[in-house]
Amino acid sequence: KHGPIALIDEKLPVVAIATGRRVFEKVRSNLQEVKARDGIVVAVTDHDPAELEGIADRIVRVPSLSEHLQPIVNVVPLQLLAYQIGVRRGADVDQPRNLAKSVTVE
Repeated sequence: KHGPIALIDEKLPVVAIATGRRVFEKVRSNLQEVKARDGIVVAVTDHDPAELEGIADRIVRVPSLSEHLQPIVNVVPLQLLAYQIGVRRGADVDQPRNLAKSVTVE
């Protein structure tokens, strides 16, 4: 395999959005492939955790909403994850570098 799948190992977490019904089985199949390569799987899902048992190392549950509203709910844990990663890396999360001058932080 090549591309992003070649990067997967026990040190690289893969964060996946596994919500809704339309693509859930495809996402689940992709996560099984990640797990087969010893990847760490973090799943954001509105499904029963049992559906990802043995695949996801961590599950972040979100409520199930209509297809049009679901992305709004899905993004919240991802934003919090990005914030926490920035804090742990020592980044100034309140004053990011290269912030456009049109944005003001008070």
